[in-house]
Amino acid sequence: MTKEQKNEVIEVLKGKFSQYSNFYITDTESLTVEQVTKLRRACFDKNVEMKVAKNTLIKKALEALDAEKYAGVYDSLHKVTALMFSENPKEPAVILSSFRSEAKNEKPELKLAFINGDLYAGDNQLAALVKIKTKNELIGEVIGLLLSPIQRVIGALQNRPEGDAQAAAEAPAAESPAAPEANAPEADATPAAE
Repeated sequence: MTKEQKNEVIEVLKGKFSQYSNFYITDTESLTVEQVTKLRRACFDKNVEMKVAKNTLIKKALEALDAEKYAGVYDSLHKVTALMFSENPKEPAVILSSFRSEAKNEKPELKLAFINGDLYAGDNQLAALVKIKTKNELIGEVIGLLLSPIQRVIGALQNRPEGDAQAAAEAPAAESPAAPEANAPEADATPAAE
């Protein structure tokens, strides 16, 4: 690979690291070409970009962007490395997990996940990453929690027995007209007596 080609790869990687706040670093060393193709297809179907690059080029791209921010990532750059970029922090974990269960294999192995600045190092983190809630899922839960008390009040009003609702409606109606009628004859009776 020439120096120009290396610089092109570094620039592409810098663009991806800048574009996405979530990326996964995986070890795809023992996968066959057919398995890697299948993994790429699964990533494409879920809008996850997969890139394979040399570890030194990945490190140079990260250092060029922000050496301190990505300092914890460098230790995971060994062996064959495939990067998975995604807007959704959960999607690459779901892809890796389902791919591994279908292949009945422990590969590809998760080396590290970088999610919104947080590091999840090691393959043992994969199960936790699959359970991460996305922004939309959290918003849905909050809306559900906010609507729950309102739905209970409406449900209670709708499930009120008819006799109670009818009596409650008639009681104010009976009191309102009775009061003016009672006052009206007294007013008429007093002038008539004079």
